[in-house]
Amino acid sequence: MLQLHRMGIAALAPVVWLLVATVAGAADRRETYGDSFNFLVAHTKVVQLTGENGERVAICPEYQGRVMTSSTNEMEGLSHGWINRDFIERGATDKHFNNYGGEDRFWLGPEGGPYSLWFAPGAAQTLANWYTPQALNDGPFQITSQDSDPFYRLARRIRVQNASQAQFDLEVHREIHLQKLHHFGKLFGSDAQQAASSLRMVGFQTINTLVNRGPAMTRTKGLVAIWILGQFPAGRRTSIIVPYKDPGDPSLGPVVNTEYFGDIPPERLRINSQAIWFAGDGNYRSKIGVPQARVKPIAGSIDLENGVLTLVHFSMPDDPTNFGYVNNFWGKQEEPYRGDVFNSYNDGPPEPGKAALGGFYELESLSPAAQLPTGKTITHTQATFHIEGDAASLARVAKAALGVDIKVDEVASEKSKR
Repeated sequence: MLQLHRMGIAALAPVVWLLVATVAGAADRRETYGDSFNFLVAHTKVVQLTGENGERVAICPEYQGRVMTSSTNEMEGLSHGWINRDFIERGATDKHFNNYGGEDRFWLGPEGGPYSLWFAPGAAQTLANWYTPQALNDGPFQITSQDSDPFYRLARRIRVQNASQAQFDLEVHREIHLQKLHHFGKLFGSDAQQAASSLRMVGFQTINTLVNRGPAMTRTKGLVAIWILGQFPAGRRTSIIVPYKDPGDPSLGPVVNTEYFGDIPPERLRINSQAIWFAGDGNYRSKIGVPQARVKPIAGSIDLENGVLTLVHFSMPDDPTNFGYVNNFWGKQEEPYRGDVFNSYNDGPPEPGKAALGGFYELESLSPAAQLPTGKTITHTQATFHIEGDAASLARVAKAALGVDIKVDEVASEKSKR
């Protein structure tokens, strides 16, 4: 099964508030990449991208072309993607969601609303009726790259129907490229590159292209968008960090949408003048979104228990407000093309007595809604980097890459009391 390949505005007080939260139940210590890799190889085909400094990226074509996990340091390094071992070991499929895990998977939006791909026509948009489209939930992507290519290219033809009964015939292509320090600098700036230059890093980028092989797509029948989602291990001292535009301009509207799955307690979500801070402990089901007027093409998370800063960069128009974005809210919608550009999900029980999906959080981005004539394409990219180091070093990278301050002196003081 193994193929090795050639060497993805309320006040925050203080900033450290979310970073030292202690919540029972979330896993703290991550497994190694070798542990994850050997587990995956025992259950499915695994291919890898490997770098000259020990970087490894594991891809599972049969799990819908997911990037499953990555390492900065060969087999001994931390495994950075969340892997749903329980689900994979059971060997059964789930019509609601084959949740294999993985830190970059390909989906399509919208999830909810009149043009939903997740709910059948006329169905109440509740969790009981929520079904991942079969074309996105099951079946492999085919490897179409050549052995001499320094990347993987995967492809699949899919057909989906939305809640308004519009049919879509689509061709999907994914390219997965290993990223190096200079790629990181190009996306996050020279200061961030310099701050990360002495630290261990692994990065990859997925280039996702959608080709319309069916009739022309129209707004009145419903459009689709490329939706890239990464699942990462949750932790008691993990925070999601999302910078946003123009904190001093209330005319741009809300900084963050919080209504996906109900209200979020204030101890789990805070906003300061630099960023949105959201708990990534895997213990409370909640989701946030950043509107088109507020979004920046960058986000991240920091895991202080394991010393990992995760950063994502995604493609986005210079002014997203000039484009339609699908609306992923469930149920009735007044503006189906005024959706969020970036989302983050923290897992937890959907209701008392129900099991959570697993101990993970997600970083997600969407392309503009695709109004494609027959034969035309849309492409969306997302790059994911994991940087390992001590808290002070990671704080310097976060400041340069995201423009946020992490008060490591307070973090260290608080940690010493535990």
